[in-house]
Amino acid sequence: MKTDVAKRSDIDRVIGLFYEQVRKDKELDSFFTEVMPVDWERHLRLMGDFWENVLFYTGDYDGDPLTAHRRVNALKPTQPGHFEKWLRLFTGSVDQLYKGKNASKMKKHASGIAAVMQERVTGK
Repeated sequence: MKTDVAKRSDIDRVIGLFYEQVRKDKELDSFFTEVMPVDWERHLRLMGDFWENVLFYTGDYDGDPLTAHRRVNALKPTQPGHFEKWLRLFTGSVDQLYKGKNASKMKKHASGIAAVMQERVTGK
C-alpha cells in the first residue's frame, strides 16, 4: 500500500524518479544537457528545496524559476508539448510512489506551475 509524501526523503524519491524519466527523454533532456547544462547534484537539491517548501512551508527555497525558464526559452523555445510531457512525467512519478493529500498537492501544484510557466515563458 502506498503512503503519502511525509518528509524530505519522500520528496527526493519523487524528484529522483522524475528526473530519471526526463533524462531518458531526448527532447526534454536536451534542455538540461545541450541548451543550458546543469549541475545535477545542485539542481536536484534545489528542486527538493522547492517542493519541500511547497508541501511543508520550510522557507528553504529562494530561487527564481521564472527567470531561469525564460533564459532557457530564449536559447531554445519551449512548446506546449514540452510542458505537457513534463507534467505527465512528474505526475506519473508521484503516482508511482505515493498516494495521499501531499501527493495530490504536489500534482495540483505541478499542474499550476506548468500552466503559469507556459503562459509567462512562452506567451501561449
